[in-house]
Amino acid sequence: MKLIKSLLIFLPLLILASCGNTANPSGGKKKIVVTTGMVGDAVKNLVGDIAEVEVLMGAGVDPHLYKASQGDMEKLSKADIIVYNGHHLEGKMTEVFEKMRRNKPVIPLAELVHENRYQRAQEGSNMIDPHIWMDIKSWSTGISNLREDLIDLFPNDSAKIESNHDQYQKELIKTDYQIELLIGSIPTNQRVIITSHDAFRYFGLNYGIEVKGLQGVSTVSEYGLRDVSDMVNFIVNRKIKAVFVESSVSDKSLQAVIEGCAKKGHQVVIGGKLHSDALGAEGTPEGTYCGMLLHNARTIQKALK
Repeated sequence: MKLIKSLLIFLPLLILASCGNTANPSGGKKKIVVTTGMVGDAVKNLVGDIAEVEVLMGAGVDPHLYKASQGDMEKLSKADIIVYNGHHLEGKMTEVFEKMRRNKPVIPLAELVHENRYQRAQEGSNMIDPHIWMDIKSWSTGISNLREDLIDLFPNDSAKIESNHDQYQKELIKTDYQIELLIGSIPTNQRVIITSHDAFRYFGLNYGIEVKGLQGVSTVSEYGLRDVSDMVNFIVNRKIKAVFVESSVSDKSLQAVIEGCAKKGHQVVIGGKLHSDALGAEGTPEGTYCGMLLHNARTIQKALK
């Protein structure tokens, strides 16, 4: 009888343990699915090893044009938490996030940034330019607010999240200072970044460098012959030395600009490839948020100095 009673007590516990191991092979960690690499870098640095983080959009992916696959939808539906950029960066996925918000935490990181840091997509528009990560000072305010949301979701790990946040902020401050030095070394009259689309406005405002994009803040918008002609005239008049292609955008439009400048007797070169809407490949320096921004600053400085 004692043996039977012992089995009756321990058998349910053994079954529960067995079921738990099958259902949670990762040790029961919550899964966070994020959209872009910039968002992913912030989340990974904050949660450390207390949760699994999966990034949907890898190196060279344009979030403006991104279409979620069936596999992506399955990952999002199985996620415990979703973090995305917001302000319509992931334009085609916005409605999906709004629907999923009813059933699970869905956090738009860029919308956690202090409102006084926002820039409009264009003058007179109500649309916010979503490329806020280009300004570390602004992006870090959103990261601090994200920390608070994550502490609410992981109350038992609040001390660890706080510690991770403090360490990450130190890295952000250091990177911000390094970029200021790099851009500050460029002659004032040469401080102009010309790219395919207008993704560097926050970067320009933070570091005192003029920015021109052939397309608007979204690559969904089309450029026309007038846009190319105006850009050619700007480059020739200002005697700009270099333009920059983007890792996630076709260089076709800028090639037309370079050809137009050549016809007017002004030689302009491609100064290098910048990372605008996506990080570099995983495992490279550009595969991290701070590394990506430093790569951009060094590329700009080398081409324009």
